[in-house]
Amino acid sequence: MLVVAKPKVSGKHVIRSVLLGIVLFGTWLLWSGHFTSFLVSFGVVSCLLVVLMSRRMNIVDAEGVPIQLGLRPFYSFAPWLLKEIVVANIDVSRRILNPRLPILPTVVRVRASQKGDLARVIYANSITLTPGTISIDLAGSQITVHALCHEGAEEDLAGEMDRRITKLEGAG
Repeated sequence: MLVVAKPKVSGKHVIRSVLLGIVLFGTWLLWSGHFTSFLVSFGVVSCLLVVLMSRRMNIVDAEGVPIQLGLRPFYSFAPWLLKEIVVANIDVSRRILNPRLPILPTVVRVRASQKGDLARVIYANSITLTPGTISIDLAGSQITVHALCHEGAEEDLAGEMDRRITKLEGAG
C-alpha cells in the first residue's frame, strides 16, 4: 500500500496559496488583454489548477511565495536594479561598438553576505540580469561571476548589490 504524506496546512500556507492565486491571475489578466467572461473564467480555472498542483507538489513555501519580503522588493530594490540594468546595457553596447574600449573577460568570486538561500539566489540572479556579468556558480556564500570587463567585476566586488539585498532580506 502506498502512503502519501499530506503537507501540514497552516495559516501562512493558506495565505501563500491565496497570494499565489492572486498574483497568477493578475499576471494572466495583464498578459491576456481579453476581458470577456468566458476567457476570464478560463483564466480563473487555470490559475486555481496551478495553485492546487503547486500545493500538492508542496512548493507553496517561503521560497516559492516569499511573502516575508513584503512589497519592499518592488518599491526599493527593483527600481535600483532596473537603473543598474540600463547602465550596464549602455556600457556593454559602448564596448561592442567602440573597438578601443577593452573587453577583458574575467572571473571573480563574490561573497554573498545574505543568511538565507532565497536572498543569495536573488543576489546571483540580479548579477546575471545586469548585462556584462553572469553568475556561474553559487556555493555557500560564494558566487562565481564571469564579467565582460574588469570594471564590471570591480562593481560586483564593491558590494553595493550585496548590501541592498542583505538589507532587503533583513527588513522583512
